[in-house]
Amino acid sequence: MTDRLVLLLGAVGLVPIALSYGLMPRTTVTWLFGFPVEGTNQTHIFRAIMGLYLANASFWLLAVFRPGLRRTGLWIMVLFMVGLATGRVLSIVVDGMPGIVLWAYLGAEVFFAALAINCLRQGE
Repeated sequence: MTDRLVLLLGAVGLVPIALSYGLMPRTTVTWLFGFPVEGTNQTHIFRAIMGLYLANASFWLLAVFRPGLRRTGLWIMVLFMVGLATGRVLSIVVDGMPGIVLWAYLGAEVFFAALAINCLRQGE
């Protein structure tokens, strides 16, 4: 898979997840994960997460069209995905088994980290 395609798929896949966290967190987070989002502080946290995800997706999209940013975009993807996956694995060990949506997210994170690492190795 090409660098551009990995970055593009990662960005396109991350946008709906970002929006599900921050666009209407009281509705979507409750529906996806089964717990209510109540109050300004909780809404604020989910909107901040949305901003972080959209910032990463924006950089990956920029890297699709700017060859000089592709390796950096891939490295950022590796760090982002490995960071999320590591936190999820830690939570599984400490807190127990999550719901199916969170398992799917873990699978996607490991998959995209592996794709990005593969692209970085091919580009050496």
